[in-house]
Amino acid sequence: MAALLCGSGAARAFEKGAGRRWPKVAPPQSPRISHIIEQLGRQRDDSYSWMKFIPAEGERTRGNLSEAVAAMLKAENDYADAILAPLADERQRLLDAMLTRSSSDMAAPALEKDGWSYESAKPAGAAHAVYTRRKKGGGAQELVDEGERAAGHSYFRSTGHQPSPDHRYFAWAEDVIGNDRHRICIRDNQSGEVRTVVGKDAYGYGGLVFAPSSRWLFWIWRDAHNRPTRLYRTSVDGKTTDLVYEEKDPAIFMQVKRTAADGFVALTLAGPETAEVRLISAADETAEPSVVWPRKAGVRYEIDEWNGGLVALTDADAAFDMALLRLDPKSFRTLATLVPHRAGTPILQLQPFAAALVRLERVDGLHRLVVLDADGSERAIAFDDPAYSIELLPDQDYSAASVMIVHQSPKSPRRWIRIDLASGKQTIVQQQAVAGFDPDDYVVERLFAPAPDGEMVPITLLSRRDAPKDCKAPLLQYGYGAYGVPSDPEFSVPALALVDRGWRYAIAHVRGGSEKGRRWFLGGRKFTKRNSFTDFIACAEFLAAKGYTARGKVVAYGLSAGGLLVSASMNIAPTLWGGVIAQVPFVDMLNTMSDGAHPLVPLFRPDWGDPLADPKAYDYIASISPYENVRAAPYPPLLCTAGLKDDRVAYWEPAKLVAEVRHRSTSGNPALLATDMDSGHQGSADLKSEYRQKALFWAFAMRCV
Repeated sequence: MAALLCGSGAARAFEKGAGRRWPKVAPPQSPRISHIIEQLGRQRDDSYSWMKFIPAEGERTRGNLSEAVAAMLKAENDYADAILAPLADERQRLLDAMLTRSSSDMAAPALEKDGWSYESAKPAGAAHAVYTRRKKGGGAQELVDEGERAAGHSYFRSTGHQPSPDHRYFAWAEDVIGNDRHRICIRDNQSGEVRTVVGKDAYGYGGLVFAPSSRWLFWIWRDAHNRPTRLYRTSVDGKTTDLVYEEKDPAIFMQVKRTAADGFVALTLAGPETAEVRLISAADETAEPSVVWPRKAGVRYEIDEWNGGLVALTDADAAFDMALLRLDPKSFRTLATLVPHRAGTPILQLQPFAAALVRLERVDGLHRLVVLDADGSERAIAFDDPAYSIELLPDQDYSAASVMIVHQSPKSPRRWIRIDLASGKQTIVQQQAVAGFDPDDYVVERLFAPAPDGEMVPITLLSRRDAPKDCKAPLLQYGYGAYGVPSDPEFSVPALALVDRGWRYAIAHVRGGSEKGRRWFLGGRKFTKRNSFTDFIACAEFLAAKGYTARGKVVAYGLSAGGLLVSASMNIAPTLWGGVIAQVPFVDMLNTMSDGAHPLVPLFRPDWGDPLADPKAYDYIASISPYENVRAAPYPPLLCTAGLKDDRVAYWEPAKLVAEVRHRSTSGNPALLATDMDSGHQGSADLKSEYRQKALFWAFAMRCV
């Protein structure tokens, strides 16, 4: 009997009872209006193209939507509310469990620089943090109270918090609209005055940095398509702003930083397959940036400084998992190879210190920390967890004698560990407090599922220690698998809340991510993208075959490009899944990649292909795009979310998918669209909002199975 339930029997049992799980509420019926598109000699009918709305100017808001779109979104939200209404008590119980676990202080240790300690913490019951600093032996000085900054706004998210090198100023970027277009503020720590030096249209994610002299703020501007395209230099008093550089290629993104020893401001211009770094010397902060290496197709690199010179992390000369080179700081020519290329051991990040160069890399898919001394000797810092994640904290003091990292695993809360650069001694500085939590109650396993082509796909699995392998446990399987972005095994209070209810929580490290190096990424990209989907399916089938769960009891969950992953997997194997949760999902691939005005399309053509110019790319995208491949089949319950102001994955992508699934599904299961009318690709940055959404997802998953 157990073997039967692990297989198709469980799925059939689920289908038989599915109709009783949901309220009998008639779903909206969005009209199908023929819209023929001719492209590269091909023809398609986008029957829901009318759902797409772009205002003539400005951003989408509740007030400027077309009548048809406004009515559609309202009807979808009303329907979702009605279907999800019976879950209210379960959602509240889940939310309470998450908040109870997170009731203690979760603030990171202070960032220490030049005798100053900078820290942030959320006051009891508050949704947003207060940033402070103090001198040794002195009292705390408040820098910014984000609760006050957020007051009166339905959305608030901030980023880029940093002191100036001389500690007189403190800067940050904040978004009070939800469209990822930031304003930049500077606080004068002597007078307490806060100035908005950039009123709008700034790029906050790696897009602002003080000059080494503290006299200027370098920042990046976003154009009308939301692309970061210009670097400006603004005086800290806000009175003078100069254009430093403008990028004309829409396939290039920009980030700006100071190098580790404050010798340069570095502007990195990068696409998926090329890069160029321009340096501004601290000796002349108003000079034109100098190009280190001119951009070249197929060559990526990053620049920092260490030990009196420059270092380059690059894939030049076929070093696809990166090599580390030493460069002359004036001529930029290569002087030595510090770390040669090692296939399958990608170098992920550098943190230079005067005493040593620390790097984060992967071995067999797991993080490893290595300390390199100036004499070329090195030593690895080991961790013995079956699956874990290491984070190198940014903005560390170059003169420090130790490096600060964060270590965590699905059963180990975040631990801030100081590692002595000379001895390797580890000291736990602080640990995330989790109320009512005993790590011995849980077990983390690292498993490998065989893909159809023989590749072994890593899985991180979190279970209660007492959970039997009898095919009875429902399981939530998360995946992303795009852009080389890994899904690292991190600690998650929401995941614990789900596992405590008898579930298992799995992360499928499918191709398209970089868990096994760049070749793992390339194996799930462009014309090999289907591997991501078959990997994800293989993971679920493997977990069912091994008794961890059963077919029909796995709920798939993906975010953004992960929404593409779970939706495409749903199309391929609809009866495998008990339910599907697609958060702001990229699912209208063919139409979106055919939109040259989309802010991300030029940048990501190397990842997906160009259906405007390449017939092969058109045909391949058409064969895998979730919206284009919905078919007559018994689809599982589907929950999609969207943000009205999202410029990355617009609301009409999940709206189209939901309408098409509803039109073609033979199961009678609900297909839901829940649109946040005040947010973009991300929700407002407060923990309760995040947990509230996870509580909705988990309650939906529980009802599914």
